[in-house]
Amino acid sequence: MSEPAARLAAAIFDVDGVLVASPHERAWREALEGFADPSRFTTEFYQSRVAGKPRLDGARATLEGLGVPDAASKVAEYARKKQALIDRLIAEGSFEAFPDAVRFADALDAAGLRLALASSSKNVAAMLRHLGLSDGRPLLSIFDADLSGTDVPRGKPDPALFLLAAKALDVPPAQSLVVEDAPSGIAAACAGGMASVGIARLNDEALLRAAGAGLVVTSLDDVDAAAVPRGMLRARPGMETSTHA
Repeated sequence: MSEPAARLAAAIFDVDGVLVASPHERAWREALEGFADPSRFTTEFYQSRVAGKPRLDGARATLEGLGVPDAASKVAEYARKKQALIDRLIAEGSFEAFPDAVRFADALDAAGLRLALASSSKNVAAMLRHLGLSDGRPLLSIFDADLSGTDVPRGKPDPALFLLAAKALDVPPAQSLVVEDAPSGIAAACAGGMASVGIARLNDEALLRAAGAGLVVTSLDDVDAAAVPRGMLRARPGMETSTHA
């Protein structure tokens, strides 16, 4: 459990890998056909080199990371191909929400926190408008701001996007909680002076702890949501399997 901090008044959610099992990784991988062997684009590669980056930066990181010859000249074409794939997958509904994240966001909303979405993806609204809460309300209805896809000078681990989200919610960074699945996102939260919860969906608890997460869990159902407004990040009683910094 992290040490008690300032009272928390806002929660900022990353989307891909946190709220939604999105098709981005799949689209990046399949779009590689003709550029490089798609099987080399592993989940580990995606998390460490691409997740959290704007589209062109992600395309460049992929092609350069895989050693594609003359990568710089192929970035725009690869990014366009990936976007066409993601548009098709979203239209087909080839993604789903993580139920634990939906419950956690709903609980924080009920506790009075203001909520924001902050992802590098420009496709968040298109995805989330297909998803709902257990009572039938649209998932998007509990979020007060959506900064996803906002152009910032640098992507994560730079905190710029999270700081813009806190500003949009009119909440100081020190009273904001970031919910992330990527070490770069946790590092961005720390750089912005924000509290953070890391959701380890890929057996990467150690990496999230090393990045500075205040609490690391393998399911957001394990977080004591009632304690969050008091600035306490801890597992719910009886959740001994949760891991925390």
